Amino acid sequence: MSAGAIAYLPETPAHDDEIDLINDEAFGPGRFARAAYKIREGGPHDRALSFVAKAGDLVVGSVRLTPIAAGAGRGHMLGPLAVRPAFKSAGIGRTLVALSMDAARRAGSPLVMLVGDAPYYGPLGFVRVPANQIQMPRPVDPQRLLACELQAGSLAKLQGSLDHRNRARQAEA
Repeated sequence: MSAGAIAYLPETPAHDDEIDLINDEAFGPGRFARAAYKIREGGPHDRALSFVAKAGDLVVGSVRLTPIAAGAGRGHMLGPLAVRPAFKSAGIGRTLVALSMDAARRAGSPLVMLVGDAPYYGPLGFVRVPANQIQMPRPVDPQRLLACELQAGSLAKLQGSLDHRNRARQAEA
């Protein structure tokens, strides 16, 4: 598949069913037990910062950003990022990450964090979150907690229990 045949678009509700299929294909039913999904249960992702990749009428990739909070820190959590197997290794995932990061930067998000592989996300600007700085709602390999500051000093503010921003607001009230 040539990169020129892929269109990148902002996510809309019309994409939801295809995105669910892609995520099921990529991560299976076990994904719902993961820490990142526990955070996502707290409220909606930010559609303005989420994108799809399409080949013709078919959604072949997706990335979502979800608003998060921990301590005085705010930002977004990237994921899930998924690309259909037949379209992997064409740079679609990296393009989707770049689009979402650029949108987050323009929207004033201080940082983007994720649970993922440093060899994949490191070249995209992500670094490991310092040990014990944040606590996830379920077990996570701390080596896989990565963040990319969009505003200098924002990672240091992200401290304590990480959750969806909506749930964090409810706890503060």
